[in-house]
Amino acid sequence: MNRIVHLALKVDDLDKSTEFYEKVFGFKQVETRKTRDHLSRHMTDGGGIDFTLMKYDEGTRSKESLAAGEGPCIHHFAIEVDDVDARAADLKKYGCEIISDPGVIPVKFRAPGGAIAEIVPGGRYKKRK
Repeated sequence: MNRIVHLALKVDDLDKSTEFYEKVFGFKQVETRKTRDHLSRHMTDGGGIDFTLMKYDEGTRSKESLAAGEGPCIHHFAIEVDDVDARAADLKKYGCEIISDPGVIPVKFRAPGGAIAEIVPGGRYKKRK
């Protein structure tokens, strides 16, 4: 079954944003890692969605970094699928713009209506408590 497993916010100050979600809402940090041109701080509220704060490197102009706009915003959400290749083929049939570089997983895309999303294989974002 396909399900939403991840929500990412693009932020301009990773530490200030982290402190806000920790102090105001009680979210907990799970992991911080560097991916291509950004830092991703994965957090949890104890539920089943991976909540991530993303801070792009200064001056980056990658297609992914600009996909949802230049400033802070909801950047993308992820849908877990059983077959990434088959769903990627479906995305193309529906005319979705593939944003990720070829061969990169997760596959980020612009959905009809303009929202940025990604498809991921099962287990990429584990339920965290």
